[in-house]
Amino acid sequence: MLKISQLFIYPVKSLSGISVSSSEVTNRGLKNDRRWMIVDKNNQFLTLREYPKMALLDVEINENGLTIKSREYPEIPIKIPFVTDTNNLENVTIWNATVQAKFVKNEVDEWLSDMLGGDCKLVYMPDESMRPVDTTSGYHPAGKFTSFADAYPFLLLGEASMKELNARSEKQFSIQRFRPNIVFSGGSPNQEDSFENFTINDAYFTGLENCARCKIPNVNPETGILGSDNEPLKTLSKYRLRNKNIEFGRNIVFNGTGIISVGDELKLI
Repeated sequence: MLKISQLFIYPVKSLSGISVSSSEVTNRGLKNDRRWMIVDKNNQFLTLREYPKMALLDVEINENGLTIKSREYPEIPIKIPFVTDTNNLENVTIWNATVQAKFVKNEVDEWLSDMLGGDCKLVYMPDESMRPVDTTSGYHPAGKFTSFADAYPFLLLGEASMKELNARSEKQFSIQRFRPNIVFSGGSPNQEDSFENFTINDAYFTGLENCARCKIPNVNPETGILGSDNEPLKTLSKYRLRNKNIEFGRNIVFNGTGIISVGDELKLI
């Protein structure tokens, strides 16, 4: 039996994730997943690729918004309100997409710039800003949307796939390096490659493409350091190289609405 073993949301793109026991599924991903994003002075998106230290910024969700704490300076957290002071929308760029977003507040921008060591700003994707799925591979399924995730609203990864990776490697890696939304137990290594249509608690999902990995998994989420040994991508390249891409995990989309929880069965159709 395939069962959901872990669920993760990443409210601010590239900052640390939050493990949750259940989540509402929306038309652009799990609720609150990657609705915020950090951009540079030209409104271009920033990620762990440019600032590995983003991994050291922990996010909490509370009643009125988010709290971000730096593991280096935990005594000076910053609060992010759900409701911003401005209704002005500006264009920001993520990959090949231009998206309308709201800037949060100058105080937050200054805090993030100090923590990361570069000029940056925080933006929020409001409900009225809809970003169609349009991936760098050229795949754009009609009527599907995502938040500030790289390409798709959900990433699925099996525990068996991680177990195989760690068995092949001299080092042991946590699944958090790959920033999945939905983790499942049971099944065989990389079985998710073949997932097309499936349900979780009667919510209907479709697997569209395997995830082509960039260098982000080489960033240690505990230290915020990009490893010089190119691991775990080096190990993955020995058995997961497909069409010049290292594939690990499955990109999926969703139809309708629903709630999914740890312990739910994943049923293949």
